[in-house]
Amino acid sequence: MTLSRLSQVEIDDTGLPAPTPEIEQERKVAIFDLLEDNSFALPPRDGQAAPAGPYNLHLAIREKRLVFEVRTEAGEAVAEFHLSLGPFRQVVKDYFQICESYFDAVKKLPPAKIEAIDMARRGIHNEGARVLQERLDGKVELDTDTARRLFTLICVLHFGG
Repeated sequence: MTLSRLSQVEIDDTGLPAPTPEIEQERKVAIFDLLEDNSFALPPRDGQAAPAGPYNLHLAIREKRLVFEVRTEAGEAVAEFHLSLGPFRQVVKDYFQICESYFDAVKKLPPAKIEAIDMARRGIHNEGARVLQERLDGKVELDTDTARRLFTLICVLHFGG
């Protein structure tokens, strides 16, 4: 088992509206997939090696900022990052709109139309992952699949925020 990974993910939705059943399901699936397979490492800082993982991640929105709190499995705080939500706003909005279109399409459109909408949905999801990787550059090393799953969780938080 690699140490450069997340072993636990918590979402702090304190003060946010209760999620819809669909949003709650998205959250559960994203956390499950993330814990099944992820790559998450803290780079050295100020000439010091980062504490070894696996890590526990606590995600929250506080004062209109996305907060990543990283701890060791023993609960020792090792890093905290506060990211502006601004760079995520448009891609999250686009993602929710395309997901809504996708869920509507599944109910009434032929497979070819559903596939086209799903391709667009994946493209927007990839864009959100890219934005996240850019925002975390130098703070966290993560692969694209991990960034995609974390972006899903950011969308879930954004929905309430």
